Amino acid sequence: MSDDWKRLAAERAVQDVQDGMKLGIGTGSTAEHFVRALGERVRAGLKVIGVPTSERTHELAKAEGITLTTLEDEPELDLTIDGADEIDPNLVLVKGGGGALLREKIVAAASGRMIVIADGSKLVDVLGAFPLPIEVNSFGLGATWKAIETCLAENDLSGELVLRGGKEHPFVTDGGHYIIDAHLGKIPHPACLADDLAAIPGVVEHGLFIGLASKAYVAGPDGVKTVEAKS
Repeated sequence: MSDDWKRLAAERAVQDVQDGMKLGIGTGSTAEHFVRALGERVRAGLKVIGVPTSERTHELAKAEGITLTTLEDEPELDLTIDGADEIDPNLVLVKGGGGALLREKIVAAASGRMIVIADGSKLVDVLGAFPLPIEVNSFGLGATWKAIETCLAENDLSGELVLRGGKEHPFVTDGGHYIIDAHLGKIPHPACLADDLAAIPGVVEHGLFIGLASKAYVAGPDGVKTVEAKS
């Protein structure tokens, strides 16, 4: 049923897309449902242009007949629609399970609004059960790893750090970087952690998305509900 709920959330979000919009198009299983639903509207006459957040999304959107562009040509977008790995009550997100967090954050930040689409399992009271992805430069990995450990300790956090894919065959992002997944359990103060991680030179980006999402469409057995940030 989870995949059906993802599709319902994606189809609801497509209704927010208006003719002439410049869209950021997310990455992941839920975002793929959105791309297919958007493709149907495009083939029915909707005129939009999109900036995909990964090579995978680029290929799917192209196959669906969606006109694509880049942030070089269109540096300001109207709306980004993307999934999330976790969503807290303030619409702070953990993203990056699919490995596209850097491009996803760049696109979201270039957009006037961001709508999150998800199934109900992604709603949490406190972030952290899903491992926090941290995109890092491959150069100086040992030093960056140590700096992340220190950062976590200073934030009273602990948990295993895992290099995605392992040392022999590390996962490489579309930007050519590695990802360290931090298994923290709970992240009670995401803003503080976000600032501290961003200050580490070897950290390219982290999967905490703060102040970017304006609302979320979350689907479950009772249909699709709209979640907005608490004031």
